[in-house]
Amino acid sequence: MQAQNLVIVMADEHAGRYMSCAGHPVVQTPNMDRLARRGTRFSNAYSNSPICMPARAAFATGRYPHETGYYCNATPYDGRIPGWPNRVTDAGLNVTSIGKLHYRDDKVETGFSEAIVPMYARGGTGDLFGLIRKPPLPVRYGVRQVAEEVGRGESDYTRYDRSILENTLRWLRETAPTIPEPWVLYVSFVCPHFPLIAPDEFYDLYDPDSLDLPKACRPKDWPDHPWIKAFRSSYITDSYFDDDLRRRATAAYFGLCSFVDSLLGQVIDAVDVAPFADRTRLAYTSDHGDNLGVRGLWQKSNFYQESAHIPLVLTGDGVPEDAVCDTPVSLVDFYPTVLEATGLSDGTPDVNPDARSLMQVASEPYDPERAVFGEYHGAGAVNGVFMIRLGPWKYIHYANMPPQLFNLEEDPEELNDLAESTEHSEVLIEFENALKAWLDPIAVDTQIKANQNEILERHGGIEAILDRGSMGASPTPGSKAQDLRTG
Repeated sequence: MQAQNLVIVMADEHAGRYMSCAGHPVVQTPNMDRLARRGTRFSNAYSNSPICMPARAAFATGRYPHETGYYCNATPYDGRIPGWPNRVTDAGLNVTSIGKLHYRDDKVETGFSEAIVPMYARGGTGDLFGLIRKPPLPVRYGVRQVAEEVGRGESDYTRYDRSILENTLRWLRETAPTIPEPWVLYVSFVCPHFPLIAPDEFYDLYDPDSLDLPKACRPKDWPDHPWIKAFRSSYITDSYFDDDLRRRATAAYFGLCSFVDSLLGQVIDAVDVAPFADRTRLAYTSDHGDNLGVRGLWQKSNFYQESAHIPLVLTGDGVPEDAVCDTPVSLVDFYPTVLEATGLSDGTPDVNPDARSLMQVASEPYDPERAVFGEYHGAGAVNGVFMIRLGPWKYIHYANMPPQLFNLEEDPEELNDLAESTEHSEVLIEFENALKAWLDPIAVDTQIKANQNEILERHGGIEAILDRGSMGASPTPGSKAQDLRTG
C-alpha cells in the first residue's frame, strides 16, 4: 500500500444512521455523501465504548478500555500507553491535532507534533460524579441542561468548531505544503454533541412540526431491563421533555449534523485544491452516537444502535470507490489503518490482534466471521456492559444481569429482544462463550469498580462528589466549567 498523507475528521456524538448516504430520509449531509461516493462507507462501524474519553482512548491506542484503564469519563487518556501518534512521530513524521482531544491535560505526552486549540478533560479529572455506581445511583439533575438548551443560534460548541475549522484550513494551506510527506492531520469537532443549539441556516433545514417523535419514546414502549431502568433512574433527562421539545431537539440535532457536514465539506475542498490532493487519504467518523430520545434515552452510554453505531467513511488510494463495506469495524481499527496509510506497517495486527486496517477490510469481501467488541463502565452503569457484533447478531452482556440479543437484519430498530426466546438459547450460549474468550466479565467489572472507588476516595469520597454535583458539557478552551448541583 502506497504511503500517503492522512486526514482524519472526527465528530462528537454523531450517530451512524444520521447521514443521507446511510439512508436517512430527512438528515441532509451532502458532503458526507460526496465523501462516500469517493470511497468506502462502513455500514457496521462501532464505538468501543459509547462515551467520550474511553472511546477516544481506544481510538488512540488501538486497545480496549479494560486493557488500558481508560474506561470512563473520569479516567482520561494520560499518555501512559502509547498510541498511534507516538508510533508515527517516532518514525519522524508530523502528526498534528486540531480541536477536541479530551485527554487529561496539556502535560500529557500525546505523541502529537502539535496540538492546536485542544480541549482537555475538565480540571484534568473529568466526570467524577459518574464514578458513583453503587445502587441506588445518584440522580443527575444536571441533565436538565440538555432540555434547557435547545433551538436555534450559536453556542460555545459551534463557535469552537468554527475555530477548529479556521485553524484546519490555515494548517492545510500554510503548514502542510512545507513539511515532509507523509503526514497525519487529526481534526476533532465537538458537534453535534449537546447543547442542541444549531446555527440558524442549519436549524431552518428542518421543520420541527414535520418531524416524527423519537422511536419508542413512550414509557409503555421502553425496554423492561433492570440495567436500563437503573440507568434511567440516574439520567432523568427525558423527564424534562414534552413532545414539542422532543421535536425541536430533533430538529436541532439534525441541524448540527448538517453543520458538521458543512465543516467537513470545507476540509474536503481545502484538500482538493492543495498540491498534495492526489497524495492524501481522508476519513470521517465519530467517537459514539446519541440516543436522541429513542426509548426515552438521551446522549449515549448504552449499546443500542443510536448510541454505539457510528459513521465511518474512508477515501483515497487503495480504497474502493462508491462502495459500502458491511463487515463490522470499530475505532480500534484506526491504529493499524494509520500505520499502513503512512507506510509504517503492512496493516497486520500490532498492539491488538483483533484490530485490522480499514483499507484491508474495505478491499475484501464481507466477512461474516469478523466480530467487534465494546464495553461500558461509565456513568449510570450499575454493572459493566459488554457488546459483541457478529454477522446479523448483536449480543449485549450485563455483568450479573440478563443479556440482550438482537438480530439486526430482521430487526434493525432493536425492538425485539430475543434473549428470552428458547429457540435462541444456543445462540446465547455461543456468545457467552465467545465473550469469556475475550475476558471474564465479572472479574473485569469487579476490578474496574474497585479502581473507580479508589479514584473517588482520592477526591474526597462520595459525599464530596455528590456535593459538587454532576457536570455539564465539557468547557471549550478558555471558557468556565459548570458545576450542576444535585437539587
